[in-house]
Amino acid sequence: MNPKTPPAPYQPARLPTGIAGLDTVLDGGFLRGGIYIVQGQPGAGKTIFGNQICFGHAAAGGKALYVTLLAENHARMLMHMRTLSFFEPAALPASLAYISAFQALEDDGLEGLLELLLREVVAQGATVLVLDGLVAAQEHAGTQIDLKKFIHRLQTAASLVDCTIFLLTSAQNQFVSPEHTMVDGIVALSDAVDGDAAWRAERQLEIRKFRGSPHLRGRHAYRIGADGIEVFPRIEGLYARPAAAPPRPDLRPVSTGVGVLDAMLGGGLAPGSTTLVVGPPGIGKTTLALHFLGGCGEAEPGLLFGFAEPPARLLAKTDALALGLRARLDERSVEILWQPATEGVLDQLGDRLMAHVRRRGVRRLVVDGLAGLEQATAEPGRIRRFCTALANELRDLGVTSLYTVEAEEMLGALPGAPLGGALGRGVSISAENLVLMRYLEARSLLHRVISIVKARDSDFDAGQREFAVTGRGLVVDATSERAQALTGGGPA
Repeated sequence: MNPKTPPAPYQPARLPTGIAGLDTVLDGGFLRGGIYIVQGQPGAGKTIFGNQICFGHAAAGGKALYVTLLAENHARMLMHMRTLSFFEPAALPASLAYISAFQALEDDGLEGLLELLLREVVAQGATVLVLDGLVAAQEHAGTQIDLKKFIHRLQTAASLVDCTIFLLTSAQNQFVSPEHTMVDGIVALSDAVDGDAAWRAERQLEIRKFRGSPHLRGRHAYRIGADGIEVFPRIEGLYARPAAAPPRPDLRPVSTGVGVLDAMLGGGLAPGSTTLVVGPPGIGKTTLALHFLGGCGEAEPGLLFGFAEPPARLLAKTDALALGLRARLDERSVEILWQPATEGVLDQLGDRLMAHVRRRGVRRLVVDGLAGLEQATAEPGRIRRFCTALANELRDLGVTSLYTVEAEEMLGALPGAPLGGALGRGVSISAENLVLMRYLEARSLLHRVISIVKARDSDFDAGQREFAVTGRGLVVDATSERAQALTGGGPA
């Protein structure tokens, strides 16, 4: 007798939000028939949030009702919404209706407001209700228990007609309040200002409560643009567990594109490994990265995700080097994706990087100018966790990655800042390989030397080699004799 198949776990019905990235944070969307508070200070985007959900629901074939209390008048609200791509005039009023309920609240209190809401939900056949201005209802509640009764009755009635409710409020109470205990979830929107640089702000979303479902905890960055709100799930939470089983390991080493360096590494880079290339400005880090990408092809696509040099300069450098990279770009086996290292959102960069990696099946990745990631966060302490999560996910996808990091010291034994700071610690811990490029001064001349500081699980050559940047790219000495002479270890 065959044992019975265990029943599949219960999966509650979901309401997709229509907000990019938010369904990922919510593990699929809000639970249908639930009631949720969306709170945030003025300007955080609550009204856009509510409208975006309504228009998204209407576009999916549902019906929505947007009810205002003491909030922006409908004409001005719709004027502002018209500038956003999700706005669809054809949805009004058949699939999305706007009404004001403030007079009912003024005349008959919470009882009158509840009666109007339930009547309109049934009349419109709405399965999404947004009540904008909950703070006005709070002020009209005689006692805290009255407000709890109002929310309870609203929730009960909404469940019967399968209507999902969103209550928008500007209240920023960090402690437990009556309405917080009654609802199924709380979404907090904020506009955080960097304490070290008060001119920089980053919008953040946090799911403070979400009954009946797992979700990504912590703060997630979001932006408001032409498409409305876009949420960027926190990379550490998103990739806390592998998205898929790692591919079968390919034991063949991945060439750096520089034969002598491959030999120093014991044959090349381990497939799926992470390599950190550290050196001062102008030493040749990007040139080494271009060598690495020169090994790409149709079966091994590559991506250069750059902060340091814009595409025009990279292409000029590529044309000056006989590395065959121009042909790889022309045949689209290599792609350059550049973003200025100015103001950005760390998780947005991570999302953009991983989207291109997955879309093109990238196998060789270069992140050129890793400090660009550090400049994109208001929380430098996150870099270590961020880079570790990113490296783990790339490894699971079978991507061999090379990161360049700029050292502050032009001369000296070992660059301290990149390896000792938050950025260096975060990347060097998750990197299997560490390549050091530096200048040495001898007889009033600067010489370039390269060495392997770390190559995990490899019998690598730790000797230093002098190298030059030529019209053929990097040319590395086959032996360490000249480097030894430069450091006083032998005759010049």
